[in-house]
Amino acid sequence: MRSHHAGKVAAVLAALAAFAWVGVAALREMEARRPPLTLTVLSGAADAQAAVQQMAQQPRVLIYHTHTWEAYEMTETDTYTPTETWRTKDDAHNMVRVGEELAGELRERGFFVVHDTTAFEPPNLSDAYTRSLEMLEERLDAGEQYDYLFDVHRDAYSGLYNGSNCAQQGGLQMAYVMMLVGKGTGATGSGFDERPDWPQNLELAQQITDEMNRLVTGLSRDVKVKTGRFNQHVSTGALLIEVGNNKNTLEEALAACPVIAQAIANVHAQRTQENEPEKSG
Repeated sequence: MRSHHAGKVAAVLAALAAFAWVGVAALREMEARRPPLTLTVLSGAADAQAAVQQMAQQPRVLIYHTHTWEAYEMTETDTYTPTETWRTKDDAHNMVRVGEELAGELRERGFFVVHDTTAFEPPNLSDAYTRSLEMLEERLDAGEQYDYLFDVHRDAYSGLYNGSNCAQQGGLQMAYVMMLVGKGTGATGSGFDERPDWPQNLELAQQITDEMNRLVTGLSRDVKVKTGRFNQHVSTGALLIEVGNNKNTLEEALAACPVIAQAIANVHAQRTQENEPEKSG
């Protein structure tokens, strides 16, 4: 009996050994067929330098809101606590929300965007432009550089607006947009000591307006040129953008932002191409 039991054990061990040998052989064959593993070690410093170079090549935009608390018509699904009629300090419902939407759309199109959400209205709305100018000067004096500086507002509804208060495309209602350029001459003509290079700003505003209307017929009203300065003397490329008016809803204002961003991107690409030196040969 013992020899018979020992024979069974020996047979099992032999089978296990054979199975193990087959398994090892199969693994060796799989290893031989596997492509070589290549490891790429990236230098942290090189990555950082590449990121800095890429950021330096991006067009740079500063978005801010001198009249930060401007807001839109409330709806059943979009309510806020007003500071006064059509104004709120709630950033989810005032111009900060519109600026954030525009900033996101521009970033998706390759722009480097700084969105300054400072509330410049308090303590007095009448001197909000003085405080937003201080912010601009602090940033520029610190060495920040921007291709475009957009002060994003909403307009006041006018009885001169006839018919619809929105442009429509594909069933989507978008608040009308308007670019505003300041000459800095003042109401009496004496004006400011430092004035904007308003013809250059006007050229940019007109290009963006034309491009918006090419993308969505009638989205942008005519460029408005006024005697005020609107802090546009700090740099060329400084514009005031009115996104809708107080009779629009926030939803309608947000719907216009992708088109505004695309128009800015298209105009920037065109201006960049025009300014590139001609390639020899």
